This record gives sequence, structure tokens and C-alpha cells, in this order.
Amino acid sequence: MGDIAPAGRDIAAIDIGSNSVRLVLYHLEGRAVWTVFNEKVLAGLGRDLPVTGRLSPEGVAMALTALRRFAAVLEGVRPDATLIAATAAVREAEDGPDFCQRVAAETGLNIRVLSGEEEAKYAAMGVLAGAPTAQGVSADMGGSSLELTQLKGLKALKWTRGQGLTLPLGPFALAEGSGFDAERIRGRIDQKLKPVASRFRTDRLYAVGGAWRTLAQVHMGLKSYPLKVVHQYQMSANEALETARLVSRQSAVSLAKLPGVSKTRAETLPYAGLVLEGLINHLGLKHIEMSAWGVREGLLFETLDKATRTADPLLAGCAALGGRQGVAPALPGALKGWIADIVAALPSVFGAKRDDVLVAAACRLADLGARLHPDHRLELVFDQVLRAPVAGISHDERAFLASALNARYGGGAATPQPEVIDRLLDAVAARRARALGLAIRLACDLSGRSPQLLANATARVKGGELRLTATEGYADVLLGEQTRKRAKALAEAMDLGLKIQT
Repeated sequence: MGDIAPAGRDIAAIDIGSNSVRLVLYHLEGRAVWTVFNEKVLAGLGRDLPVTGRLSPEGVAMALTALRRFAAVLEGVRPDATLIAATAAVREAEDGPDFCQRVAAETGLNIRVLSGEEEAKYAAMGVLAGAPTAQGVSADMGGSSLELTQLKGLKALKWTRGQGLTLPLGPFALAEGSGFDAERIRGRIDQKLKPVASRFRTDRLYAVGGAWRTLAQVHMGLKSYPLKVVHQYQMSANEALETARLVSRQSAVSLAKLPGVSKTRAETLPYAGLVLEGLINHLGLKHIEMSAWGVREGLLFETLDKATRTADPLLAGCAALGGRQGVAPALPGALKGWIADIVAALPSVFGAKRDDVLVAAACRLADLGARLHPDHRLELVFDQVLRAPVAGISHDERAFLASALNARYGGGAATPQPEVIDRLLDAVAARRARALGLAIRLACDLSGRSPQLLANATARVKGGELRLTATEGYADVLLGEQTRKRAKALAEAMDLGLKIQT
């Protein structure tokens, strides 16, 4: 049965944080979420809060200018729904209510001020929306606060009081209006984390927030990492600790010279490094995983119905991408069933359950290149799959699917970007990906991508051979020279003999 393309919806989210004010426009196709517009202003609303107890006057002026623009954009776009939330700075400032009233009067935007626990909840929901199997602790670091939340995977999501916690460990709260003093700040971090550490001890931390995304980009640059995708980028605790200490020792001027580090972000990055160092030491972390999804996506996720929330975001994203090419709705399911015996003969890479999901994802992408120029189809499809803005996929899984689609469109074993694939996939995974892609290519070319025609042929692996057969009357139609060429390539990739029973 094929995927039914859901009706699209447009949702806007405005996030008024302690450091940034941001508008994001999302287009939803069921569980597939696409960011179609993203604009932020680093207003620094919470910069003066630790000293004055009030919002920064300059920050208020910048935020109001941004929000007036955002209101105009929303008036033009007219999304189906608009979500507006403010976090720590507006929540804690004595003039926070006045700011909200002024925004409403000048822009017509009504702000929902999240409590600390709500902020932790929505950050965690955002992480789980982007990585449904996440287990450990989410840590959302904004300009003024740090939210910690226990995660046990999306299937176990049931919010309980006390599951999340907010701490005054954002850069503005730690600076306290004075210069950067690493030892003083370490002491403050230890003081706040030590009493709660036992509640949040875990192997894996899911890091949310712009400062930590920048930290990840710094680490990518240091290790010459070839895939510049922050979402689900992973570091070992030792790697993260090394990077955190590096940025905490450098001046803002030095940090601003690093690739991907803006002047404004350079001011907060050392604080982010020290907080991450404290979390690693106090929580016993072994792995750090970045999440590009946070509070905004958590608010968005809450608007979805239960059936949509529980759908696999990778499969939904691949179905939406593939479906745009006019692929027959029944084709992905027909392909998956037809190649099942071939796939079963391949070595497992990600575990049986996850391997099956990736096969289903590859089948949904089988026609991704249909409307691309044939001279450039291979490279364009490979790059689009490798860097697709879909959630619920690790970096090595991205490399796996891109390699499979490379083979599906006739690419060689080297792939268009071997420096990426060789870094992320071992030989066994690369072999499985190539065989999967060649099997899909065989099925598509044998049948002309027609599920009805495909049903009149079978492919089996038996006795060291790849065996193709056709129902009576279809051998001449389906098992000709083109099919023989595709089957031969697949058999050779699997170290099998070939038998075509005509």
C-alpha cells in the first residue's frame, strides 16, 4: 500500500528568547516538516537582566522592530496557525508583562510566556520530534537559562511534573554584568549542577540551542568533518570536552575569526563551552548529540494529532520528497516487497528493525531523480539525499541512503563524494547500500516503474545465485537484455551467480 500524500499546512512560530528573536515558517505534509522561511535577530533582550532585573532597552527596541516586521510577513503569508512564545528573559524580567502588552499593541501579536518547566517540556518534545528514539537528557541552553529534561524515547513520552528543570545557566545569567572569568563561572556552574546531577545522570546528552550548534560547527572544522549537517551530529564526551575547553580559553575576537562563528555568537560561546564541560563532568556523559529541533518544533509537534505524531519522520520525509516527482503511490511498497528476498541475503548493518526502515526509505526515494536533467541526475540525487532536511536520520544513515540512491541511478562504487562516504560508512555498510540501490534499479527498469508489471516477475536468492523468473507470457516482456544487464550488476555486487529463467 502506498503513502497517501497528506494535505499541506503552513504554521508560523515566533520564539522570543533571551538572546534571539526568530520567525520560522513551516510547511507540514503530515509528519514531514519543511522550514520554508527562517529569520532571526540577536536582540539580547536578557543581556541586562542579572544586573537590572529588567529587559535590555536596546534589546527591546531591536525586538520590537523585528516583531513588527514579522507581523507584516505573517499578514502577507497568512499561515494556518501561528505560535508565539517567550522564554526566560521575558518570564523573569519585572517589565516582561509591559513588553508583552507593548508588542500586542504595536503588532497585534499575543505572546505566550512559557514557565521554566514548560520551556523544558517543549525543548524535549522538539528533540523527540527530530529524533524519536532519543534516550538520555535534553539540554536547551538559551541566553539566560538552561533546561534539562529526561528523555526515554517518543513512544514513552508522558510528561510528568518534575521531569524537566530550568537553571540560571545561560551566558547572560553567568556573566552577571561583569567580564568573562572562567574560574568564577565554573564555580557558579558547579554550584547549580551539583544538587540536581543525580536526577539527570546519563550516557547521552541532546544539545539544543544556537551556542551549542556553533560549538558543533567549530568541532566539525577542527576535525575536517565533511558533512556540514548539525542535526544529529555526534561527539564523544572527550571530543566535546576538548572543544569546550578550547573555546572557553579564547577571546571573543579570536573566536569570531573561526568559520561559522559570528561576532555576536563569539561573545556567548565561551560560556556555552563551560556549561557543556560542567554537564559532562556532573552527569557522567559519554556522548553528545546535537539537535537542531527545540522549543519551536516542540510547540509545533504538540499541534499534531496522535497518529501523525507517532509516524516515522524519516519515512514521512522520504515519501514527501519522492512523491513530488509523481511516483505512483503503490510503487514504494511494491518495490520493497519485490526486493525483500534480495535484501534478506545481505548482511545487517544497523540492526534488523532499522535496516528495514532504511529499505522502506530508499524505496520511497526511488523516483527522486525523475524530473531532474539526466546529465546531472546522479550527482543531484546523491547530494539531495545526503543533505535532505528530514529528521530522524543519523549521519551514517544519510551516507547509506545516498549511496543506495547513487547505485539506483547507475553510479559507481566510488560515489560522487567518496571523502564523505568513506568517512561515514564501513565496507559492509557500503556493500549493502550498493546492493540495495542496484536491486531497486533492477526492479524499476524491469517494470518501467509499474507496480502491475513488477508483480509478474520475481527475484530470489538461492544456492549462491540470483534467480529471476516471470509469470507465463511475460518472460519476453520483462526479462530482456536491459533486465539482464541490471541483474548482472546486482549479482556481481553480491558475489552471486545469475540465473534468468525464461
